[in-house]
Amino acid sequence: MNLFRPQPKAPKRFADGDRLEVEGCALRLKVDGRARRVSLRVDRAKSEIVAIAPTPRRLTEAVAFAHEKAGWMSLQLAALPGRQVIEPGGVLKVWGKPYRLEVGPGRARITGDALIAPDDANWSLKILRLVKREALEKLTERTAYHAGRLARPMPSVAVADPKARWGSCRPARPGVPAAIRYSWRLVLAPAAVADYVVAHECAHLIEANHGPRFWALCETLVGDPAPHRAWLRAHAAQLHAISA
Repeated sequence: MNLFRPQPKAPKRFADGDRLEVEGCALRLKVDGRARRVSLRVDRAKSEIVAIAPTPRRLTEAVAFAHEKAGWMSLQLAALPGRQVIEPGGVLKVWGKPYRLEVGPGRARITGDALIAPDDANWSLKILRLVKREALEKLTERTAYHAGRLARPMPSVAVADPKARWGSCRPARPGVPAAIRYSWRLVLAPAAVADYVVAHECAHLIEANHGPRFWALCETLVGDPAPHRAWLRAHAAQLHAISA
């Protein structure tokens, strides 16, 4: 009689934020209490697949589902654009206009049709900081314009590098002024598209939802938002692929 029978192996436990590889595809696990079922989506900014589960207990089910859809995941990741590095001799679009990336003496600057920074180890970072300053300046200017049209006080404005949204708005409340944060990558989009995002966030100063009145405000500010939204969906991966 064998008194030391091997115990059955406990099922592997997964946690929110775990990263694994499934059939050569990068997979990240996410718990979303708003989700009604297990699903997969493509994170274009990080070139990975996100497996979403409504609860931590269903993450195992999400991983199994990912294994079943390995072929689909491979096709989705293969279709993403490759990483575009900012380097001398290249071209970078700013507000839809192409600029040559050049090395030159003096401070980093925009001159004519060129983005120029001095030749050192931080060349690409200086170009990136230059572009971010341009983004903050123009987005602040357009925020003041649209907030003025809506008769709302000017909110504070900042730029960052969020992966899942182009902007976010915190409407004013007693004792706390309004604040809007944009993705600096909007500077890489056509000016009209970026201006739509500004109008979108400014409309949230009045309507903190996406109901009919909110979209009516957007249309008042920039006209039909559909073409701008479509452009962002089509080019999101391309914009997020650009790095120093």
